[in-house]
Amino acid sequence: MPELPEVETTRRGIAPHLTGRRIADVTVRNPNLRWPVPADLAERVRGRQIQAVRRRAKYLVLELDAGALLIHLGMSGNLRVLPGDSPARPHDHVDLMLDDGRMLRLNDPRRFGAVLWTADWRSHPLIAGLGPEPFDEAFTGDYLYERAQGRQQAVKNFIMDARVVTGVGNIYASEALFRAGIHPARAAGRIGRERYGRLAAAIREVLEASIAAGGTTLRDFTDPSGKPGYFVLSLQVYGRADLPCPRCGGAVRQQRIGQRSSFFCARCQH
Repeated sequence: MPELPEVETTRRGIAPHLTGRRIADVTVRNPNLRWPVPADLAERVRGRQIQAVRRRAKYLVLELDAGALLIHLGMSGNLRVLPGDSPARPHDHVDLMLDDGRMLRLNDPRRFGAVLWTADWRSHPLIAGLGPEPFDEAFTGDYLYERAQGRQQAVKNFIMDARVVTGVGNIYASEALFRAGIHPARAAGRIGRERYGRLAAAIREVLEASIAAGGTTLRDFTDPSGKPGYFVLSLQVYGRADLPCPRCGGAVRQQRIGQRSSFFCARCQH
């Protein structure tokens, strides 16, 4: 599933081509995505100018001169800016035709993505309850420590809760906890303030490194130009079960935590 780095990579790829352009028309081939594409989408956005392309958590936001489009890539979706006469391929569900003859196309094989219109994206139910972004000033070790008090849930599940902090998916949670030396199954409420400071810094470092590498491609993700993400080459523990820990040489272990595979070094993380 595209996580924060992959969505940010997509945003950076499409923003220069969309900002300032007007939406000339909309083609919806299959409205049956995770949430149905609004039947009146074309009427709401036709002729509107795209004033900014933003990201909030895993959602892309196309701010228009009236309202906004929320776009989610789902499990395996991607967005590309293409010539307007590009033939449709399988799973090309939504095209936004631009006033310069090009188009923004959503391809989504599993149909877990979304294209929604909203009058005010910041108050939309999918956005309003989200926690801070990992790069916000409000996201600190002190913040995590205060939010964790009294919690018995595993710290990995805690930092993957979008109400606590957005964009820390399974891969990046494993990698950040390894960098911070914290066992993923440790109770969130039993971690000290100083260690949460290291974890907050590790989360930012991992996400920044992944964005710089164009995201992580394990299976489906490609950026808007069709290139895979290369952070997979820098993964230290995720997907490396039974291989040597890059820090101590012990075997990397795999464990199911919260229905997800977690990877860690039992020597380095406690």
